Amino acid sequence: MMGAVSGIVAAVAGLAVAQLAAAAGRPEASPVTAVGGAVVDLTPVAVREWAIRLFGTSDKLVLGLGILAAVAACAVGTGLLAVRHLPAAIAVTGGLGLVGALAALSRPDASWQDALPSLVGAAVSAGALYLLITAGQRSRPAVTSQGRASPGGTPAGGAPAMDRRGFGRLVVAFLAVSAGVGLGARRLGAHGSADATASRARFVLPRPTVPAPPVPAGADLKVPGVGPFLTPNQDFYRVDTALVVPRVDADTWRLRIHGEGVTRPLTLDLRELLARPVVEHDITLTCVSNEVGGPYAGNARWLGVRLGDLLREAGVRPPSRGGPADQLVARSVDGMTIGTPVEAVMDGRAALLAVGMNGRPLPFAHGFPVRMVVPGLYGYVSACKWLTELRLTTFAAYDAYWVRRSWAQQAAIKTQARIDTPRPYAGLSPGRVAVAGVAWAQHRGIERVEVRVDGGAWQEARLGASDGVDTWRQWVWPWEATPGPHTLEVRATDGTGALQTGTRTGTVPDGATGWHTVNVNVRALGAGLPAGADRQ
Repeated sequence: MMGAVSGIVAAVAGLAVAQLAAAAGRPEASPVTAVGGAVVDLTPVAVREWAIRLFGTSDKLVLGLGILAAVAACAVGTGLLAVRHLPAAIAVTGGLGLVGALAALSRPDASWQDALPSLVGAAVSAGALYLLITAGQRSRPAVTSQGRASPGGTPAGGAPAMDRRGFGRLVVAFLAVSAGVGLGARRLGAHGSADATASRARFVLPRPTVPAPPVPAGADLKVPGVGPFLTPNQDFYRVDTALVVPRVDADTWRLRIHGEGVTRPLTLDLRELLARPVVEHDITLTCVSNEVGGPYAGNARWLGVRLGDLLREAGVRPPSRGGPADQLVARSVDGMTIGTPVEAVMDGRAALLAVGMNGRPLPFAHGFPVRMVVPGLYGYVSACKWLTELRLTTFAAYDAYWVRRSWAQQAAIKTQARIDTPRPYAGLSPGRVAVAGVAWAQHRGIERVEVRVDGGAWQEARLGASDGVDTWRQWVWPWEATPGPHTLEVRATDGTGALQTGTRTGTVPDGATGWHTVNVNVRALGAGLPAGADRQ
């Protein structure tokens, strides 16, 4: 028991000091964050996609809790080892610190200082373990079974007696100091991000030179169970690898544009960027990890500078006009790289360096102060958040982050339709039921949505008004539901007349395909619903 407690307390002390050291430097260098990032990098694609399906946007929380559980298990094991062989336990502690340091150094844009939090934390943990174990094993006069003090204070069983009171006081002292250090780390981290928070609070969105027209009347069908046409910022999906959301100070932010074919390299601050014409555009974003019928799509009104115009200002020509670069590599402040076709961002579509989202400055979680938004491309090849660099190169010369992990270099968004209501396995009443949802085919638009029941004839749904080819469209179909189990399917036709394929494929390497299917049960007239069924 003493060994396990010693190991846990020593680990807590080491982590607290490591967190303080990271807060004083780079928060991304803390052991838990660094190891978590390395785990994300090394996780096979299939396992990562499984985690996203199972945990959704809580996958980062689950990963963090898993790492802490692993640290606790290692701490208990190390503490038990220390009771028998203290030098070996201290060596193990040092080895774990080295693992954290190597993980920190493996992160993009890492420097040697990023290894310090893990190494300092390991040193503190080793010292705490030594003090706790020696205090716990400090011998005191013990009485043998014959009533005599055993030589050297060792009981007849051969194990040194524990000074429980002294050990307990030391445990409490370590925990109290660790709590103070942890609080200090939290306050230091908050102070470090205070400038970023203040800069966002001061930031006033510029008036658009080209405002977006009002959302057409009838675009939002207001069917219960279907979300609003414009997704509120707090409900917008978030899928990325950042275990700690970067908090970038808008006052010190800079963007560098350089690379092949750039005749006039640019380095801009936020004020200089926004001195250019600012436009507003409604765009639906979709994550490539979105399975058929999945939730990782959202629609927002974005405000920003046209990326194509900025590249032309830097002297860039698209490949179709003889430019040498066919890939634009965007880099985030946390080192994430995303590769986008140069042709796509310069073909006239509303590719933006966005600063606003639904009339507000970008939330930190969605890329404040500047992010990329490119309609028609999955996020992993277009939607770099916390943007700091744009480099022109070729697809042959460089593979961005996700391409090195089995995803395709280029990925246009595939036509999808989703049933939002009724929900899967819902229990329904007979009669008219609104089957409704959304469909998207960004940069091509949606021309038609059809629904069928139990493999029967396809029936055309009523579409909400179109807000352009870059946004989703809501749809609804009135169904006269009859008693019994039923299977609902939906498919869409895009603006070019191409019908959505019914062939089911997974998300890797360039997005899922297939028709969304929902199974429901319509109860007979007068029958009650089974326990747990939804009443719709």
